[in-house]
Amino acid sequence: MLKLRPYQQSAIAAIYSYFEDKNGNPLVVIPTAGGKSLVMASFIDGVLKAWPDQRILIVTHVRELIAQNHAEMLGLWPEAPAGIYSAGLGRRDVEARILFAGIQSIHRRPAEIGHCDLILIDEAHLIPGKENTMYRRFLDKMQRMNPKVKVIGLTATPYRLDSGMLHEGDNALFSDIAYEVSVRDLIEEGYLSPLVSKQPDTKLDVTGVGSRGGEFIASELQKAVDKDVITSAAVEEIIAYGKDRKSWLAFCSGVSHATHVAEEFRRRGISCATIFGDTPKDERDRIIADFKAGKIRALASMGVLTTGFNAPAVDLIAMLRPTKSAGLYVQMAGRGTRLAPGKQDCLVLDFAGNVKRHGPIDLVKPKRPGSGDGDAPVKVCPDCDSIVAAAALECPDCGFIFPARRVKVAPTASTLAVLSSAKARRPEWLQVNDVTYHRHDKQGGRPSLKVTYQCGLARHTEWICLEHTGYPRTKAEMWWRERAPGIPAPRSVDAALALTNRLRRPSHISVRPSGNYTEITNARFDTCHTPTPGSARSAIASPAASAGSSRTTGSPIPAGTKAGSIFAAASARTSVTGGRA
Repeated sequence: MLKLRPYQQSAIAAIYSYFEDKNGNPLVVIPTAGGKSLVMASFIDGVLKAWPDQRILIVTHVRELIAQNHAEMLGLWPEAPAGIYSAGLGRRDVEARILFAGIQSIHRRPAEIGHCDLILIDEAHLIPGKENTMYRRFLDKMQRMNPKVKVIGLTATPYRLDSGMLHEGDNALFSDIAYEVSVRDLIEEGYLSPLVSKQPDTKLDVTGVGSRGGEFIASELQKAVDKDVITSAAVEEIIAYGKDRKSWLAFCSGVSHATHVAEEFRRRGISCATIFGDTPKDERDRIIADFKAGKIRALASMGVLTTGFNAPAVDLIAMLRPTKSAGLYVQMAGRGTRLAPGKQDCLVLDFAGNVKRHGPIDLVKPKRPGSGDGDAPVKVCPDCDSIVAAAALECPDCGFIFPARRVKVAPTASTLAVLSSAKARRPEWLQVNDVTYHRHDKQGGRPSLKVTYQCGLARHTEWICLEHTGYPRTKAEMWWRERAPGIPAPRSVDAALALTNRLRRPSHISVRPSGNYTEITNARFDTCHTPTPGSARSAIASPAASAGSSRTTGSPIPAGTKAGSIFAAASARTSVTGGRA
């Protein structure tokens, strides 16, 4: 039986929690290779077992993702009433209760698809911000058929180039982030492969390349970087760095550029193939199969392989495509984060200056349109050429100490160059001796519950945002549920303070450095504590509710969820000619 990882279980719980008191369209943010397909499958499984009359549509844009998501559903629930509607896959199972579909195949056929109660959109960052697009027109028509239809977006990058965060702005389709887990957390917890990076000597010069729609103009970009001497030098460095690595992926700046990169690899005895958007389906499938099997060592691509491409063995990524898109940058790096036997990490060689442009991938903050093109704060280690965050006091790769006023922190192998370094140190578990709770008022903001843990002589603090909205409130609810099962999370800090004597006290907390402070990342409840009546310091702990425990899929609905409170009942459906009544 498949098991949900703790963060996947939390993502599903957050969706239910969101719909208990909100009516918007939430986002679930899970990094590339973090298992969004399993989250969707497990969520759908739970919904249909609780509400069998629901009809669910899962929409994306790449046929590989359609097939992958459908296969994950059947792997979890072999008897699932699931079908596919995709011209690229040659199937139109329009009557299926769970329908995995390609937007290109269905956007003109909402009446044929018929009534749906729930629509999940994979790779939600690819929905354009403008209202008059195939996605938006299709969703508008689906909402006319059923005004109560709920839309959930799943993505690794909750932002787009032209309009910032997906849930912000006048035309935003999504309203909140219901759940988010960072790539750094999943790497540290062993669910994703570490990324490391080196600063290559060869650099692509984009001076004078114009921009359109917030991105480099494609024709000008390729003309600027597709130069024989530069390509030769870059390929020579890739070969040198990759001599002990087995599976290389090069993202290029145009079709001609990718072709020339592949030719240069082959000229030096390295097997390399190219894949583009117009590569025929059968040829593309053959090339990818040979690449995964190790028959081809390198792939050079343009405009593809950033989404829906699953090759876990990739252990070297060459960024030969400068981009102003933070999302594209993160998606490129994310191709190397899957785990594979014998793979220790993935090396990112950034010839394009993307790390400098956007910063470590776990600290990317997309610029608002019109906010300028300043570089992100990063620097290069003079000893080993690793790219690190500007605030790093020492190099995570070689231990070089940067000259500055500092408190020396021991280097750790888990600190990643293409990730933030100062914040990416492995958490440490500390025994909790005492817990205190106070109200914290922030000028101009909402109050929060200040929780202070006494761990020996040290104190560590976290702030629980019970009176906030969106994802901060969702996180506060998850925190409360862990400490007070069966007691609804209060809506105010004062109400929470009145209940602190009923909160379970963690036996241990996990903390890691975060700048000049520490960040609490997890909690364990290993020992039972006898509560003292009226004391806000004492609590009851239960080993069965320890943080981070796994649970088999098949019944992911959180305890206490009220049937009928989340999804529209069948009686609310609207019959449509040509669709499902």
